[in-house]
Amino acid sequence: MTTEVEPVAEFRARARVWLRDNLPPNPPDQGPPDSKEEWDRARELQRLLYNGGFAGICFPKEYGGLGLTPAHQQAFTKESYAYEMPLILNVPTLSICAATLVDLGTEQQKQEHLTAVLRGDELLVQLLSEPSGGSDLAGLTTRAERDGDRWILNGSKIWSSGAYAADYGLCLARTNWGVPKHRGLTMFLVPIGAPGVTVQRIKQVTGSTEFCQEFFDDVALGDDAVVGEVDNGWEAASRLLYHERSAIGGTSPYISGARPHLGGEDSHILELARRTGQLDDIRVREDIGEARAMTVVRDQLIDHITRSVLAGELPPAAGSITRLFSAENSWLQTDMAVKVAGAAAATHAPGDPADTAKIGTDFLFRAAWSLAGGSTEMARNVISERVLGMPREYAADREVPFNEVRRGR
Repeated sequence: MTTEVEPVAEFRARARVWLRDNLPPNPPDQGPPDSKEEWDRARELQRLLYNGGFAGICFPKEYGGLGLTPAHQQAFTKESYAYEMPLILNVPTLSICAATLVDLGTEQQKQEHLTAVLRGDELLVQLLSEPSGGSDLAGLTTRAERDGDRWILNGSKIWSSGAYAADYGLCLARTNWGVPKHRGLTMFLVPIGAPGVTVQRIKQVTGSTEFCQEFFDDVALGDDAVVGEVDNGWEAASRLLYHERSAIGGTSPYISGARPHLGGEDSHILELARRTGQLDDIRVREDIGEARAMTVVRDQLIDHITRSVLAGELPPAAGSITRLFSAENSWLQTDMAVKVAGAAAATHAPGDPADTAKIGTDFLFRAAWSLAGGSTEMARNVISERVLGMPREYAADREVPFNEVRRGR
């Protein structure tokens, strides 16, 4: 058995042929997935990648991956741009939840779930935010209480992407109320179809129903559902959030396909200016240039941060730098598109010279890019405290037992 790693150039050439022979052309962007049929199609494509030997490029071999390097993944991603890929599995299943299981899962959890994920048999989602929680994730009140040899889960989570189509969710719950808020948490792997779990879809201003709210009513879980250590769930959550910021920021090695980072990926500003006859307008040309420059800087920043983290020159928390910049870029891209489109961004009608319908909905959704993966304010805190070494922000509830912390209703 050879232990030599296939050279990236040879891997890329092999991937190019396989993609050409096995995957259909990339369809037009349909926006966030809103039906189980779209998820089923993604599972089908993922299964195709797995059977073809191109799934889980950076995942360990023993759990169904290829055990290759980020350079191999990057090469495959570039070759896959022209083809239909299961992009909706990237976040949160592959790059966040499965990556967290690689780091913290038990051997049984890895054997059971990672291969299933890479085969397209299982979808994983994260169950973190709560209806009244805001950005204070550690202040959550969903509880898991010991009952003999079981845990009984009660509470609610919200803003969970794609939970309606998922098989399991990584759920952070409070298991000890007598210690400070960060120390009494535990991460559980919860079957979405378990008795007592109810999933409701949320309709957003864009019309999308991708996000969900989940309710847990006496959901029974065994010890085999615990991810990491009991009462040490903040470590598990921190690892999950690290993977989430890497995915949103574009530095995750587990993202596969044409969207290595989220938000503002497809800038239609140039085409928009051409179709509306504004390409010779100096002001519009300056806007196009500024938008393009921001994207180039973002891509170069991602490359620099990724290399520096892998080389140990920057801490893993530096992924928050790209997460923050990606959000800023997404805002600028959507704002510029609306600026060029003018009133047409809100009044699109069939037959107009440019299709501005997506520009309008992108603008309505742009605030989400400052919240996905933790708020940009939290990213700034991470950068200041964990990258730059600045003093921690004051917190009145630090070192106070959670059952003594004053909370709103």
